This record gives sequence, structure tokens and C-alpha cells, in this order.
Amino acid sequence: MTRDEMVDGKGGLRPQWRGLLGVLAGLGHGVLAERARRLDRVMEEEGAASLLPGSPPDPWRFDPIPLPLPQSEFVALEAGLAQRARLLDAVLADLYGPQRLLADGVVPPALVYANPAFLRPCRHAAIDDPGAQLRFYAADLVRTSDGTWNVLADHTGLADGLAHALQNRRRLGRVVPELFVSQPPCHLDPFVELCLDMLRRIAPTGAAALLTPGHADPAWYGHVLLARELSCTLVEGGDLTVRDGGLFLKTLRGLQPISVLLRGIAGGLVDPLELDSEGVGVPGLLAAARDHVRIVNSPGSGLAEAPAFAAFLPEMATRLLGEALSLPSVPTVWLKDPEVRALVLNSPAEWCLRPALDGGSPPVPLAATAETERQVLLDRMNATPWRFAASRIIAPSVAPCLDDAGLEPRSVLVRMFLARDREGWRAMPGGLGCVLPDGAQAWPNTGPVLAKDVWVQVENPASIEGSIMPRTPPLAIRRTAGDMPSRVADDYFWLGRYLERLEGGARLLRVTIGRFSRPAPTPHEAAELDVLTACLAQAGLLNAETIAGLGPAGLGQALLRVAGSWGSIHALLGQVSRVTGLLRDQVTGEMHAVTARGLHEVEDALGRIPARGDGPTLDATFEAMSRVLTFSATLSGLAAENMVRGGGRLFLDLGRRVERAQAVADQIACALEFPGVAQQPARVEHGLRLALELCDSSITYRSRYLAVLQPAPALDLLLADDGNPRGLAFQLGAMRALLSEIGGGTDASLAAAVTALQDEPQAMVRAVAEAADQSVAALFLPARLRSLRDAVADLSDRVSRRYFALLPTARTVGIEAPARSLRGAA
Repeated sequence: MTRDEMVDGKGGLRPQWRGLLGVLAGLGHGVLAERARRLDRVMEEEGAASLLPGSPPDPWRFDPIPLPLPQSEFVALEAGLAQRARLLDAVLADLYGPQRLLADGVVPPALVYANPAFLRPCRHAAIDDPGAQLRFYAADLVRTSDGTWNVLADHTGLADGLAHALQNRRRLGRVVPELFVSQPPCHLDPFVELCLDMLRRIAPTGAAALLTPGHADPAWYGHVLLARELSCTLVEGGDLTVRDGGLFLKTLRGLQPISVLLRGIAGGLVDPLELDSEGVGVPGLLAAARDHVRIVNSPGSGLAEAPAFAAFLPEMATRLLGEALSLPSVPTVWLKDPEVRALVLNSPAEWCLRPALDGGSPPVPLAATAETERQVLLDRMNATPWRFAASRIIAPSVAPCLDDAGLEPRSVLVRMFLARDREGWRAMPGGLGCVLPDGAQAWPNTGPVLAKDVWVQVENPASIEGSIMPRTPPLAIRRTAGDMPSRVADDYFWLGRYLERLEGGARLLRVTIGRFSRPAPTPHEAAELDVLTACLAQAGLLNAETIAGLGPAGLGQALLRVAGSWGSIHALLGQVSRVTGLLRDQVTGEMHAVTARGLHEVEDALGRIPARGDGPTLDATFEAMSRVLTFSATLSGLAAENMVRGGGRLFLDLGRRVERAQAVADQIACALEFPGVAQQPARVEHGLRLALELCDSSITYRSRYLAVLQPAPALDLLLADDGNPRGLAFQLGAMRALLSEIGGGTDASLAAAVTALQDEPQAMVRAVAEAADQSVAALFLPARLRSLRDAVADLSDRVSRRYFALLPTARTVGIEAPARSLRGAA
């Protein structure tokens, strides 16, 4: 029998649903369906899969119909969950400490010592207070047919969904604001402030970081959101290092201490030195945790998530707390006992089978499993019965969800989140609901999740108050650019380079297509095409060997392949998308939304380029390249106006200047090698005219010199004029200024290296201006320009070694190592 969340035991409508259903009826199905589509679009634009190309679909979708709970019911749930949190914290403290529960036979040793989540190096760790094992806790709850709540699963790690619940509440308020008028829910911000206060209390003078496995992990986007909510730095294992018993973040300025580390990875992976050697954590982290660092939650806390533990929690509560367990688990048995196994096998329709030690594996209903698979499962269970547990099949309550036909009752679970403050455990007044697939008995670990916003109704709306920030000591004013992790600076640098490559490639293709689309090119235009083709090959967009000997038709098809889907431009777009995704936690929502929308538009424009064709196809290619240039200009303007002139923007701009300096040098060198210049040096002017067009400087030259084109004035504008943003001198000057600002007055070596390079463009222009025949003198510049290009590439490598090459973990063998400075972390 299934219980309806909207209906009470007498068949009447529950009070918390009355006002809500009135609003839903007033909106109507058509409006609700449109709002649901808008909510999906918001998720597409802001979610984990909003960048292109090749992003997998976002596993999270949100139903616009919330799930309300009366405040009295929430208070009872909070009390029961707080008791479970206290109990599990005490259980972990005992199992990693004196182990009285094992000695007294309350907990079977097989559920502890055989569990991979039991981390022996965590035993007897220094504990400064009774709550050091758990500071966050979450539980999956199900309301059964008799109206009582049962706990389906305990989460003693950093449970997925907390940040999604906070984000979903805000998105729902934007998309369906009418729902919040009739009966507003409790605010969630006070819970966030409670978490922040807890972190500040643990380490009042230190920094906090959230350790994530990286962007490839399904939980990464949730970690991005949570790090923002809790004002933590999002880090990966390679961003951190252990020195002299402390944990440090590798930044551009050196090693910055970390006092609190929120654990977003499995406990067994946090320290490859003492735990799993394949772990993605930090070598030596456990040693640092024994002395200075607080890991939230403790690495060994995953032990309490073992499903078989539920069978022993009532006795543990009596033994450790002296209390009866007020919020029970779904009935669960451990199958080591033959009589218990017989009970389960005699009524298979009532039970689910699951691993006793792995809380991440979903329960398997015996009756719903195919005969062959069920027999294989039972054979495994009979061979090692202590490795299995069974939980009774439950019929979750149903709540209305929106589908194509209207409101449809669907089975739901509720995940609630708790944090430990000064006075004990406090629950977030809300949560995350999950619409269960048919027959499911647990929160889905893979595939799409249809979530619901869980509301706790306010009994007196006039009593709603905002959160009160606790008093904190005055902060010292800082305007530093070097506190950014080295990995993040590296990502910004390469985002700048890939953006410039994308823009430069699109500009080259657009100019080339403009020449190629003319019906009968003159010999002069054919020579220009040769130069442009050489520039495209130099930029890596065309293969010089592949296009050698191609006629106009073959070359045209090669250009379409470069511009179309899965060509070189598309590959550069993919690199921009990838690196932008890595920086999702660093950029504002506005900048991310603009970037994602621009990537979608460019992707669509590239997809409209046919594989073969003539005039219309070239027009579509020209339009697509114009779209790329618009996207690049938009992103550059947004960065200039919205990003603080700090580490991220400095390295983004530096990457662009490095890439543009090399491209300008290459393109001018190719233009000066215009076909026929060896026999007729005067033809170099044709190459310079093309170079002015490629560097978007033709209008500036005409405004200064009218129609007269001479080598020295043209080269001055392209190479030596530091006021021309498309010229070489401007790039070198910007690089020197950026490196000086990044160095902060402590490291001027890279800026000095750029200063040495700045003399070369001036020298090249002087050599041409002072020559008797400027055209002949210009013929000697390509080799010098390519040498300068290589020098800029070497400078880029030096920047990478200085700021992005992270230090390996220090090892001391055989002797006492002297204390060392913490400077030079990167």
C-alpha cells in the first residue's frame, strides 16, 4: 500500500498542500509545462553540461512542484536525525579508538576489519573534541505506508546534493515565483551561515579548501557550487602539498597554509602514502591531520555507511547514548546467521539483497530479478553470507510531479542535511527530494535524477528573519594577485592562448575565403592565396603536405573541412570549452552563461557548413567565422569589464599576448615572402598590404599615409608602434607589463627578458627605414621575425616553469632535513 503525501489518514488534503495546490491550479498545466521547460533551460545554461562540444547531459533535472513538510514534522525529523548523527559519531570514535563495541560483541568484527572503508592508519588519531569524526551528516528518508519515516541510508561523507538543494531553491524562485507567495518556506541561508560559522570555529585563523577528484568526476559540479557557498577554495590533490606537518596550497606567491579540508573524495584516496597508492589525494595528508589540519569529515567516517550496520544501531544507541533509537532504519538484517537467511529466502518478495559493507551498491529486489541472475546472486550469498545484508522492500509515499499529461503521483525519497554547531546538530530546514524510478529502492547512483525542492512550511510568515552574521575580527586589506592556485593560473593562461588561436584562425579563414570566393582570381590574388595558405599551414590549420599540388577545387574543400564540424576550428573550440569548464568555479555566473551561450552559437554556425559546395557554402563559412570573431570579442570585453585585474585576468591576457605575438610574427614573415619578391623586390608591397589586412591595420595606415604604401611606414605600424593593439610591439609591451604585475616586485627576471626582446622590432624597422632600397631590406626580415617568434615561445616555457610547474612532495631519507623556506611553490 502506497501513502499519498497530499492526503492524510482520513482522506482529506494535508494543510501544507492546500495553498500550494491553489497556486498550481491557478497557473494551469500549460503555464506549469512552460515553466518546467524554462527550468530545464536554466539548468542547461548554468549546469555542469552547459559547455560544448561533447559535454554529457547533466544528470540533474528539477521538478517545478515542491514537496512541502509541516514544521512540526520537520522538528521531529531533526531531533531523530540529530540523535543518529550523535550515535554514528560515537560509533566511529569507538571503532577508531578503544573498540569497546567489538570487545563486547555489539558489532561483529567482520563488519569492521573486512570493510575497505575501515582505515587502520586513522586509529588512535589525536582528537580534540568528541565530534571530530563527523561535522556534516545526511540521510535518505522514506515515508512508509503507515505514515512513519524510516532512514534508508546514512551519509557520513560529504553527501551529494547539498549545493544542488540550495541552487534549486534559488532557480525555482526565479522561474516559478508564484509558489513562494501563498505559503513561503523557511529560508536556507541560515544553515549556510551555520556551516560557515562551524568552519571558522574549527580554524579561526586558517583557510578552508574543498578537495575534489577533478572535473571528470560526476560530483565535481556539486563541489563547485558547495565551495562557493562555503567560501572555500576548490582544490585537487596536485594543488596541495604537506610540509613540516602542515598542509599548504601551491599558489603563485608560494605556499599558503590550509587549516580545514573538506573531503569531497573517498576517505581511502586522501593519502596515497598511507592509504591507496592510486589515490588522488595528498601524500602525507594523514600525518598533517594528526597534528594541524582538520579534515571534514574524517577520512575513516565512511565505515558507518555499511548497510549491515543498520541491523545493530538500536543496540549501539542503548550502549553508547543510553537512549532508544527514535528514527529507525528500514528493517535490515545481516545474513551471516542461518536462521536469518532462511527468513529472507522463505519470503523473497519482501526483501532486497545488498552487499553488507558497500553502501554505494543499490539493493536488488529478489522477486523482481530474473531467475538466472537471482540464482547467481543467491549462490554468491550462500558462499559468503557474511558479505550480504537484506533490507525489507518498502513502498515509498508518492507526491505529485509534472509530466506531459499533468500532475502524476510518483514515489519520492527525501535527503536531509545536518551540520554540527556549538549547541549540537542542526538540520537544514528543507532538503532534496528524489523521484524514484519504478521499482527502485534507493537514491540513483548513476543516470538522470529528477529532484524536488523540499520545503519546510513557516507557521507564522511574519516571524521570518534573515541570517545574522557572527562577529569576526577585522580583516587586513589585501590586493594581491598571487594567491591563486598555480593550476588555475595555468588554466587561465591556456584559455587565453586557445581563445587567441581560435580568433586568429577564424580571421585567417575569413580573409582566405574572401579571396577564394571571387569568380576569376587575378595572378595577384592567386599569389595572395598562396601566402594565406602558408599562414594557415603555419598556424596548424592546414597540413602543408596534404594541400601541396591541390587545385582551386581541392583547396576549397580543404578550407571547408577546416571550418566545418570536427575540423581544426572545431577542435580549437573544443579546447576553449574544455578549459572554460575547468574554470567553472572561478568565473561569475554571468561570464559562464555568456561563454556557454556563445559556444552553442558558434557550434551551431559550424554545423551549418556543408561538407561540399560553392558560393552558398563559402557564404556559410564566412558567416561562421564572423560568429567566432564576435564570440571572441564578447568574451574579451566581458573579461575586461567584469574580472578584477588580478591573477586570473592577468594570466588570461598574458596567454593572449603570447599567442598573438607569435602569430603576428609568423604572418608578417609569410607576407614578406610574397611570391616573386626574389625577382622583383618591389612586390613586397603586395605582401605588406596583405599583412595590414591580416593585422586589422589597413584603416589606420590609410589615415596616416593615405594611398602611398612603403615598407618602412607599414612595418613601423605592424612591428614597432606600441599603440597598435594588433601590432607586435603592443604585444611585447603588454607582456612586460603583465609579467611585472604578476611578479609583484619580487621577480623581475621574466619582465626583463621581454624588455630585451622589445628592442628587436625597433631595430628591424630602423634597418628598413635607413636602407637605400627599403623593399630589398625588408626581404631579410622573415628570418629575424621567426627568431623573435621562437624567443617568445621560449619565454612562454619559462613562464610555465616559473608559475605552473608544481613542486613534487618533499622526501627525507636517512637524515634530518633542515627547515626550508616556503617561497617558490610553483
